[in-house]
Amino acid sequence: MPSNARATHLTRRGLLAAGGALGLGAALAACGGKDADGGKAADKSGAASGPWKFTDDRGVAAEAKSTPKNIVAFTGTAAALHDFGVEVKGVFGPTKTADGKPDVQAGDLDVNKVKIIGNVWGEFNIEEYIKLQPELLITDMWEKDALWYVPDESKDKILKLAPSVALWAADQSMPKVIQRHVELAESLGADVKTKAIADSKARFEKAAARLRAAAKANPGIRVLIGSASADLFYVSTPVRPTDTLYFKELGVNVVVPTKLDAAGWFEGLSWENVDKYPADIIMMDNRTSAIQPKDLASKPTWAQLPAVKAGQVVPRVTEPIYSYEKCAPLLEDLAKAIENAKKVA
Repeated sequence: MPSNARATHLTRRGLLAAGGALGLGAALAACGGKDADGGKAADKSGAASGPWKFTDDRGVAAEAKSTPKNIVAFTGTAAALHDFGVEVKGVFGPTKTADGKPDVQAGDLDVNKVKIIGNVWGEFNIEEYIKLQPELLITDMWEKDALWYVPDESKDKILKLAPSVALWAADQSMPKVIQRHVELAESLGADVKTKAIADSKARFEKAAARLRAAAKANPGIRVLIGSASADLFYVSTPVRPTDTLYFKELGVNVVVPTKLDAAGWFEGLSWENVDKYPADIIMMDNRTSAIQPKDLASKPTWAQLPAVKAGQVVPRVTEPIYSYEKCAPLLEDLAKAIENAKKVA
């Protein structure tokens, strides 16, 4: 869930991104020997010979004379591509914290080896972007056609410099979103059939089965998706974010707020009304833009919540890194929390 400042910016842009506000059933087929458009046969590395083409989740076809190598991406997307074997030259979005350490959204990226052209909302250094000689720009999409962390005021100029790809980070279930990252990585030349990736996928599917079983065995355990700012406590809907949508598909009893913001992401509660929705487990936004539970001592109503008293507050990775490796632990951690939870609400 965003900080108050973040929420204000997102509202202004119509991007109340649930990741911001807060956001195996189907088997995931690995990409075959074609590019993401079902086009040319791929070589052993996964890259198609000759011209490159990938149709993104806007329905826009990004094209190049050859497979792009100079790639600039939103930090979380770059981290997912890294797990699938694709490296980028530059990133934008939360990458380093104030003390210079990797942000939670950087995953396993070596943040000292990529060029950071923007580290906070609204920051995108076009001059540094040009110096990277970009052949492809990649980012998330929380609302249709809105490019995550690409500033609206400079978007037109930025998009003229290189082809762009936007992948859904909302309104789609987590397995489908991961699969789209697999498809993109393969189109960019990655070998997505390695043993490491296969093992990560197997772990993800096992974790999904465990979460489904935990939810079935504990149907009365209510899970609330929260995020804290100085003035408001946000309760996120499970319907739009990819992770919570998948939790619901697996049977998790997720609290559904009744008075959502205009874009349908969350309900903002004053701290006096933070107990509006009973919950046995509270999942709290782990991003650096949100106040963390350890820093909520000044909010007496927080300390009185049954889930807080019971020690049943767990982190939520609000903007997941969409690889099997990074998403499997999210399912495992929630399954463990539900398995061990007491009914307190």
